[in-house]
Amino acid sequence: MGRWEPGASGRLREAALALYLEHGFEQTMVADIADRAGVSARTFFRHFADKREVLFDGSAELAEKSLAALEAAPATASALELVATALDAAADMIERDGDLARKRHTVIMANADLRERELIKLAHMTAALADGLRRRGVGDTEASLAAEAGAAVYRVAFQRWVDAAGDLDLRDAIRQSFTQLRTLTAAG
Repeated sequence: MGRWEPGASGRLREAALALYLEHGFEQTMVADIADRAGVSARTFFRHFADKREVLFDGSAELAEKSLAALEAAPATASALELVATALDAAADMIERDGDLARKRHTVIMANADLRERELIKLAHMTAALADGLRRRGVGDTEASLAAEAGAAVYRVAFQRWVDAAGDLDLRDAIRQSFTQLRTLTAAG
């Protein structure tokens, strides 16, 4: 396949994930990824800043879609309902390519630096959700609590979804986790 053919970004992502799973993240070089994708290393760097970005390049779009859903939710929605709406939008995007998300998760969990980067990404998303709630008039403390609770719900639901290997819808896992959180706090 020629290096100028369309789809280089997708081919690079697929090649990188396959190599990370086969050889490990640290052992995989950009040149290996580019070679497997049938492009040059220079082409790789046109699409990704470094080999970590193959795993994290969708973060901005995920945050954008989540915040758009939060902003479009009804004015009568509670802070937790707003966060649930945002997470539902994120789940929709993630599930479009669930196999990729699961492979990505496997690679990240196998590397401490990548786990740290994933946690930083989640912290940024949580802060963005809290800011979105504040823009909708939710008080500062309530916005922070709702966003942090949403992050915890997401982490638990995502792991359940990954472990279910296709037998559970991510949106359902998120809804179930919110229900369990409400039960826990009501039992208080």
